[in-house]
Amino acid sequence: MPYITKAHLPLIISLLLLVLSACDKKDERSSSIVNIDNNKLAFSEVTLTPKQGTQRWYFAEQAERGKAVFAANCSLCHGANAQATPNWKTPNDNGHYPPPPLNGSAHAWHHPLAILGRTIYFGGEPVGGQMPAFKDQLSETDIIDVIAHFQTYWSDDIYERWLQIENSSRN
Repeated sequence: MPYITKAHLPLIISLLLLVLSACDKKDERSSSIVNIDNNKLAFSEVTLTPKQGTQRWYFAEQAERGKAVFAANCSLCHGANAQATPNWKTPNDNGHYPPPPLNGSAHAWHHPLAILGRTIYFGGEPVGGQMPAFKDQLSETDIIDVIAHFQTYWSDDIYERWLQIENSSRN
C-alpha cells in the first residue's frame, strides 16, 4: 500500500484547493433565482394578491408570455394544453412514469410555487423523475410565467385549493 510522503503534499493541496474553489463558484445566471444554501427559488416579487383580469396571483400578460415558453419547452412532454398523455399513470418500459398533466387533473396543484419552480429549474431527477433541468434555458421570469400559464387550465376550485397550500408554505 503506497504511503503519502512530503513529495505528495503539493499535489494533494493543489487538488484540494481546486475542489474547494469549484464548490465556491456559483452560476451567475442562477444566483438570482436560486438560494444555493437551501435550494429554494426566490420568487421574491410574486405576491398572491388577485390581479385584475385573472383574479389569480398572476397577470394575464404573464400567463400569455408563459404560453410561448410552455409551447417551446414543455408541451412536447406535457401536451399542448398541459393534458399530458392518456396513460400517464402507467409506468413505461423503463419503469418510469410519463410526464403528468399540469392542467389541474394530476398532482402539480398540490405543490407551492417554490416546489413547482424548483422542479422546473433543477428537473425531476432529484426526486426520482426524468424531467430535464431548465436552469440553463429559462430565467426566473420564464419559470414564473410558465407556471402562470399552466395554472390557467386549473378550475377555480383547484386553484383555491392550491392557494391554501401556497399560503401555508409561506407561513
